[in-house]
Amino acid sequence: MDASLNFSEQVRGCAERMAESGVSALGGLFDLTSQRLVRYAATITRNQHDAEDAVQGTLVRVAGQVNLLRHATEPWPYLLRMVRNEALVIVRQKKRWVILANLSDLTTRKLVDEAEREESHQAIWAALRDIPTHQAEVVVLKIWEEMTFAQIGEVLEVSAFTAASRYRYGMEKLSHKLVSTQIEVTHERV
Repeated sequence: MDASLNFSEQVRGCAERMAESGVSALGGLFDLTSQRLVRYAATITRNQHDAEDAVQGTLVRVAGQVNLLRHATEPWPYLLRMVRNEALVIVRQKKRWVILANLSDLTTRKLVDEAEREESHQAIWAALRDIPTHQAEVVVLKIWEEMTFAQIGEVLEVSAFTAASRYRYGMEKLSHKLVSTQIEVTHERV
């Protein structure tokens, strides 16, 4: 079974528990998905706080309408699409202001024994912020969420070919941006 299908079933399980137990079971969905959802939303909002707001808004909506997620054919891509839509609303609302790229507000996942990787994480996130959003979100979904181009296309409502093209161009731009920092772009999860 493919990892994203398995994860999608875990998301469905959380939705089932919410339907049975009510909002008190929302914590399980939050624990399972929040880090991944915030990481994805940050590629769209370019801001950690706005990404967290997008995830919070989505989870509030899910809590109020649990059947949206429960009856989705693929709950994980559906939840990603919900977060994407919420993040886009936030971006549209903030267009009046200049959104400054503040690298320090992006939280990266690192284990104690991976402390030396922090510089690489920062360089990668800075480079992701510098490429177009439609390319950055495909890169995040492909590398960190390990989704296929067909699954990414479903989330973004584009063809698999378009998702693959955005990924290819995004990776090319990331490679050029990271060359100056001596960080090699690979498919390794960072």
